[in-house]
Amino acid sequence: MRVERIYRYPVKGLTAEALEEVVLAAGETLPHDRRFALAQGDAPFDPAAPAWLPKRNFACLMANARLALLHTAFDPRSGQLVIRAPDRAEPLVGDTRTPEGRAGIAAWLAAFLGPEARGTPRFLEAPGHAFTDVAVKCVSIIGLASLHALEAAAGVPLDPLRFRANVYVSGGAPWAEFGWLGREIQLGQARLRVIKRIARCAATQVNPDTAARDADPPRWLRAHFGHAELGVYAEVLEGGRVCVGDALEPLPPA
Repeated sequence: MRVERIYRYPVKGLTAEALEEVVLAAGETLPHDRRFALAQGDAPFDPAAPAWLPKRNFACLMANARLALLHTAFDPRSGQLVIRAPDRAEPLVGDTRTPEGRAGIAAWLAAFLGPEARGTPRFLEAPGHAFTDVAVKCVSIIGLASLHALEAAAGVPLDPLRFRANVYVSGGAPWAEFGWLGREIQLGQARLRVIKRIARCAATQVNPDTAARDADPPRWLRAHFGHAELGVYAEVLEGGRVCVGDALEPLPPA
């Protein structure tokens, strides 16, 4: 199987950033993946003692489809986050490194979300913590053959970015990745262990270009395949460089 696309998502629920290569580290996500999140005003997240919380505590596409209208870019060297909205002439340029910068980003996003912002949201970072959908730091992988099987069954094309995976691979049979559960895989120079199938939620209903809820992948998966899962999570056991064009190879059982 071949790596076709690599993405990170610096802010939970916001823009995917395409990468040509990435260096994975053992026990970590992609660098800067889900590094930041907009915590809803009623979320009990404590940056001083970060602990995993379900996605409903944060701004996310499952609950806030409007987020898909925003275009963001994060520069890890400067800490600057740029956010553009279709109805605003000037973008927001916020400094994620300072309390004032983070407060400005939170206020801008809260105003954009309007009534969907519960209470007074906080734009958060907690060093060493990732705002992932599961409690384990991992990498999400989708076999494009599985996505194409869903498209064929549903009779509609689906942008892969609806599913917000880190790595998309071509080749292999549909749903082959489900057979890797509990097994190790070689991904470029890195070695990972597949730990979980990815259950799909209402976030995948959202068109990443228009923010319209114009598809229903969870329902279509259940109707045609008897489950609502697409892709897998994998923990990084041994770090290394992964590039577009690299191979993904399931390793023999130990």
